[in-house]
Amino acid sequence: MCPKTSKTTPLLLIGGICFVIVLVGITGITLINNINLSNIIRLNEKVASDSVSNNENQIKELNYVNNHPRNVYLKLNASSRDDEDDEQMQKEQEQLELPKISAVIGGSKPKVEDNQVKESSEVISPSTSTFSMRSSAGELTSTSAPLSSIVSVTAPPMPFGGVKYNQSSGLIDYEKRNQVVKMMEHAWHNYKLYAWGKNELRPLSQRPHSASIFGSYDLGATIVDGLDTLYIMGLEKEYREGRDWIERKFSLDNISAELSVFETNIRFVGGMLTLYAFTGDPLYKEKAQHVADKLLPAFQTPTGIPYALVNTKTGVAKNYGWASGGSSILSEFGTLHLEFAYLSDITGNPLYRERVQTIRQVLKEIEKPKGLYPNFLNPKTGKWGQLHMSLGALGDSYYEYLLKAWLQSGQTDEEAREMFDEAMLAILDKMVRTSPGGLTYVSDLKFDRLEHKMDHLACFSGGLFALGAATRQNDYTDKYMEVGKGITNTCHESYIRAPTQLGPEAFRFSEAVEARALRSQEKYYILRPETFESYFVLWRLTHDQKYRDWGWEAVLALEKHCRTAHGYCGLRNVYQQEPQKDDVQQSFFLAETLKYLYLLFSDDSVLPLDEWVFNTEAHPLPIKGANAYYRQAPVTLPVSNAS
Repeated sequence: MCPKTSKTTPLLLIGGICFVIVLVGITGITLINNINLSNIIRLNEKVASDSVSNNENQIKELNYVNNHPRNVYLKLNASSRDDEDDEQMQKEQEQLELPKISAVIGGSKPKVEDNQVKESSEVISPSTSTFSMRSSAGELTSTSAPLSSIVSVTAPPMPFGGVKYNQSSGLIDYEKRNQVVKMMEHAWHNYKLYAWGKNELRPLSQRPHSASIFGSYDLGATIVDGLDTLYIMGLEKEYREGRDWIERKFSLDNISAELSVFETNIRFVGGMLTLYAFTGDPLYKEKAQHVADKLLPAFQTPTGIPYALVNTKTGVAKNYGWASGGSSILSEFGTLHLEFAYLSDITGNPLYRERVQTIRQVLKEIEKPKGLYPNFLNPKTGKWGQLHMSLGALGDSYYEYLLKAWLQSGQTDEEAREMFDEAMLAILDKMVRTSPGGLTYVSDLKFDRLEHKMDHLACFSGGLFALGAATRQNDYTDKYMEVGKGITNTCHESYIRAPTQLGPEAFRFSEAVEARALRSQEKYYILRPETFESYFVLWRLTHDQKYRDWGWEAVLALEKHCRTAHGYCGLRNVYQQEPQKDDVQQSFFLAETLKYLYLLFSDDSVLPLDEWVFNTEAHPLPIKGANAYYRQAPVTLPVSNAS
């Protein structure tokens, strides 16, 4: 018979062994976690170190007037507030469990501001952004992986009103800017009252404008076009009304209409993309892709140059009958790149970028008469139509998109910049002239004959030349800036030489008259924004007070002659003391005219030009590698509903 103790010995031994195993396991897990944590810390430190050490190179490569007084000024203000802001930001992020933006992107450090945190609990949670990093060779590259797999960086929704800027900066003209906000409220509230869900308002008739370019269909053009302006101005209630309508009502599925590919893209696709960048709300990305897919059948041509019109229900596409033997129009098929390229990046579907890159290659390789681009190109044969060149109607925004595609890419799309410079040099040589009175203008050119006529639409080119000068130092920089300022001054002259202080649709130059319309069909003003766009760009780049003064002159003129009890109208003749109104409140009045005037009187930190590019409908799109709101998605295979 075994002693009693002999039975308990194995149990004690087994228990001891189990205890040792558990102890070793716990120790091993703790050690592994410590190693992983150490590696993560070292990785984050390396990312931060790499960002700081390469900061000078980033600034040099992005090359966006970083030494301009406005940027130095903002950096000085920012540095004086960094400690306080970072401490407050960290507390609020921990409270809301928002990841801290800690990487240096595009030479600047995005900061989550107080009102960003406030709004983040109210707006749909944002998407993951892209992260730019340096290769061993020092080249700026982008990863298609989510940021969370590299470093914890997630862009919060942009706050209503753009940013929380330095209230004591002195760069905000509150009185004038508030007046522009009141104008926006007047335009929006009357549209809501008399034309809600329709495309545009007729203020005098107090009913929808059924003869707009989008017809009588309920596409809500004014809603989609004006919504980002409401957001920038901080008009939250009105913004949410518009977003709710888009979510419940906006669709092209049951619309059997021939829509302009160009207008639909710049207003609807562009507007939705901006709202997605601002908020991270997936609704806007889905709607942008929905609209773009409806436009894709127009690209089914032998050359890949799209037709001008497409039936969004049947997919049947065609060109305008009047456009030089069935040609497509340069300013229309050449003004798709910003939107389609960005749409590819945020959806991960390369199809949209491929479509516009095809257009780019056709235009790059085709022979250009005297280095100039005619306004018409046959999409079947790939040959030019009439030799009519213009920086105004039919040509304008193609040149704009060359420069801005380069900017949007973080200045990596050198092909676009080279094509821009080549085109501008040809235009400077063949089309830019100085009047006997010393006014710089860019003339239309028809069959080698200058018309000495400039469209109001071409007044955007003052800002374009100045932007070209500010973003790259080369042999043309000084000339670009000189011409940009000159054209902007000329457009201002076309305004102040009219009794209404508003500029005509086109104006001419001769020994007898300068910057004045001569034909009746050129004397109207339809609330256009192009002159104010150049005021805004030149103000941002120079801080010359005259540009704000000129903008305020325009505000007073709009209030005196275009405002009605129920919205704003264009004028039939700007040279009459009491001009007749046209009874149309254009959607671009809310999208462009009022936005540029608002920004003209705002701080430079509201949509800074080194982080945003404006599409030709004034919808701001983020610059890749310089803006935390870019929100790039991983690349996937094409999943479009159309081909």
